[in-house]
Amino acid sequence: MKIKSNVTEFILLGLTQDPEKRKIVFVVFLIFYLATILGNLLIVVTIKTSPTLGSPMYYFLAYLSFADACFSTTTAPKLVVDSVSKNQTISFNDCITQVFAAHFFGCMEIFLLILMAYDRYVAICKPLHYSTIISRRVCGILVCLAWVGSCIHSTAQILLALSLPFCGPNLIDHYFCDLQPLLRLACADTYVVNLLIISNSGVICMVSFVLLIISYIVILYSLRNQSSEGKIKALSTCNSHIIVVIIFFVPCIFIYTRPPTTFPVDKLVSVFYTIGTPLLNPLIYTLRNKEVKEAMKKLWRRLTGS
Repeated sequence: MKIKSNVTEFILLGLTQDPEKRKIVFVVFLIFYLATILGNLLIVVTIKTSPTLGSPMYYFLAYLSFADACFSTTTAPKLVVDSVSKNQTISFNDCITQVFAAHFFGCMEIFLLILMAYDRYVAICKPLHYSTIISRRVCGILVCLAWVGSCIHSTAQILLALSLPFCGPNLIDHYFCDLQPLLRLACADTYVVNLLIISNSGVICMVSFVLLIISYIVILYSLRNQSSEGKIKALSTCNSHIIVVIIFFVPCIFIYTRPPTTFPVDKLVSVFYTIGTPLLNPLIYTLRNKEVKEAMKKLWRRLTGS
């Protein structure tokens, strides 16, 4: 496809232009990013090396942690570097690549959260058929479908971005490239493109969120017949999943289900789901999961020889 654009690079204005605040942004988000990478990779390594974490739930959790690490990497390093750099530019091609990567791993996270909800539904509502319905082979197929679905979604976003002509200005009032900020720079009517974005990203976020909430309501309702011990364990797992769903989907719905208008809180909301959620997920899944904490302790003892 021919790119109809006279702009070869964009300038990202970041979270702030105040020199003192930019130093704070550098320190805070560097710490956040390093913690995100270490936390999520620790979960991946723990699950892959622990014989006690071989269930489908942890299989999906490992991929979710990998997606979180990659999702954060698409935005956080650029934000950190730009906060201490005089040159806050990003080339047109790099900008388009960032759009693709952000939507790919963001969509991957959505699909994995759905798979984790489905896993919990089968485990709690159909326990006798669990091993048959959620087999290792089925898990592999479902994850592959999630990868393919994410790729299709991201490709559609890229095609929308490449259909926009950019004649200048090239100032993006954001800390990363996304379709909504790019729409405001396009020198053409973006009404149809915005409708397509809403029907793509917006509908995926909204429909997935509704399906997940309904599924967890059904799961929680079915727990009324469980024993006290089983109910407590299932509630602990489901509560963790529900927290992740809410803190990820609510900001996404706010950003992608409205006209291309600007609000002062847009960048803060975007920080919450692109950087905050990948950081919080390891904490939520480890602090509230006894099996993961025990597996991490065993991994630490093996590494230290104690």
